[in-house]
Amino acid sequence: MMISTRGRYALRVLAELAARQSDDYVTLREIAERQDISEKYLESIVKLLVKADMLDGQRGKGGGYRLAREAEQITVLEVLHAAEGPLAPVACLEAGSKPCPRAAECRTLPLWKGLDELVSAYLSRYTIRDIAQPNPEGFVYVI
Repeated sequence: MMISTRGRYALRVLAELAARQSDDYVTLREIAERQDISEKYLESIVKLLVKADMLDGQRGKGGGYRLAREAEQITVLEVLHAAEGPLAPVACLEAGSKPCPRAAECRTLPLWKGLDELVSAYLSRYTIRDIAQPNPEGFVYVI
């Protein structure tokens, strides 16, 4: 599994908005400039985040984007699912996939299930609030 720029940038956008701790709308241009991301590319990412109910968007003067929920209510796993789709390490573990006819005798299935559970549990432990603020040692997460 490799997280693409779409997933990494989605996390950066949400962390940027959470770090501001404001209810004001922030323009896409401002986010793009601060995060050094193409505004055109960000348009496609914010659409996914709005659809997943993580961002609110407003058009017109004074418009832009802001968090739709509190930063501590949005998990990293949720963001990556919205931006990347399924994160399952093998196709047979993706939600909605057809049952594998070899599952009963598959010697590697427990390995893949374990990996999937570890990744999901790990990414579920962290929220946008966690990555928006530096940790006690002063380390700022770089995504």
